[in-house]
Amino acid sequence: MENNHLSDVRFESLGLHESLLTGLQEAGFEQCTPIQAGALPIALEGRDVAGQAQTGTGKSAAFLLACMHHLMTHPVAADKTGPWAIVLAPTRELALQIHKDAERLGDFTGMDFACIYGGTGYESQRKALERGTDILIGTPGRIIDFYKQRVFSLENIEVCILDEADRMFDMGFIADIRYLLRRMPPPEKRLNMLFSATLSERVRELAYEHMNEPESVKIESETITADRVNQQLYHVENNQKIGLLLGVLRQQEPTRTLIFVNTKRDADKVTGYLLGNDIKAAVISGDIPQNKREQLLGKFQRGELPILVATDVAARGLHIPDVSHVINYDLPQDAEDYVHRIGRTARAGATGEAISFACESYVYSLPDIEAYIEQKIPAEMAPPALIAEDIKPAARTDSRRSGGNARGGNSRSGGGRSGGNRSRGNGGARRSAGQTRSDAEKADGNNDKTPAPQDQS
Repeated sequence: MENNHLSDVRFESLGLHESLLTGLQEAGFEQCTPIQAGALPIALEGRDVAGQAQTGTGKSAAFLLACMHHLMTHPVAADKTGPWAIVLAPTRELALQIHKDAERLGDFTGMDFACIYGGTGYESQRKALERGTDILIGTPGRIIDFYKQRVFSLENIEVCILDEADRMFDMGFIADIRYLLRRMPPPEKRLNMLFSATLSERVRELAYEHMNEPESVKIESETITADRVNQQLYHVENNQKIGLLLGVLRQQEPTRTLIFVNTKRDADKVTGYLLGNDIKAAVISGDIPQNKREQLLGKFQRGELPILVATDVAARGLHIPDVSHVINYDLPQDAEDYVHRIGRTARAGATGEAISFACESYVYSLPDIEAYIEQKIPAEMAPPALIAEDIKPAARTDSRRSGGNARGGNSRSGGGRSGGNRSRGNGGARRSAGQTRSDAEKADGNNDKTPAPQDQS
């Protein structure tokens, strides 16, 4: 992988806490990405940051490092309890990814990280909060549910982070976000960070309403889309899309591919044809049970599952290494979603391919997409030779079963690893450098007996 996506700023030059430098060294990170180089010096001085950068450029590491450094260097009274920091994300997948990054970077801090999200793990998440946690990561709906039950308090929050703030608006979470922000200490008494791929006027309004004069950090390339994505578009009739998809997959021989569709029905249809034509694939969409989604993403990340057919639930927040191809089987109806879809490839300096189909149903989205990205996508009529004709019938699929055995899998709640609220002021173990938490203390999401309430976060 190329390293020219990195800046000249080294992490060791920023004055980060020793335990974080150890975590970075173990993870193999030495140089900052541009957004990290721009945002970290500001946040490490205790000033609020509103950061904008393309997806896949290291925003989560930037705010996690700043957050943990703040907590490690600001002791608290012995009689106070956490959580001390909260990270709000729009989707379960993004929350889980942030939690994974936090455990990796904070492995030598002794901190507890709880991941709270809807769909599964209700009792294990509740127990993690009751034991106490340092940094709370999650989606708004489930967090508010536990907050209203007084499972935890927001009165001692020192660091508040909003990730993918523009997506919060798109998904209708802003009322929930404001509900939580108004129950924390006032903005001037906490460190606030907001990160997003875009900073629209409504996001800026949110920032200035609930942050303390944040400094804006923008990392923009010459184009809105990822520079290293090779884009191609084929005009195709609706009844030839399956043949074109099979032809493209046979020609390209991709190693790890995300295929985006606009509806759950089409996701099942496409997956059925792939399976029926001996191509291993699975569906990931909003109504797939959370534990199965985690299993499918794990298989995809490990290379055990070469193709995921996804609705836009997977379009943001997922850092999956080495995605070689993104195929827009359907053009998205929202131009901004095109950017986030193709941003799943060409991450962290790599290159990637983005192939889109412009059919009769969705070709009307093309002008808006090209206006938004400020460039014309190279396009041509689908070559007849590329459209497969030897198409076997679609296999009967049930998205709850496709892509391997979904039953009996282990689901982790993502709760904190060690119990109890500890004081930063009296040498508590969670703030001592070099201490690693035991795997035996992980919360077990398989012991849940109480069904989770409906939460679409």
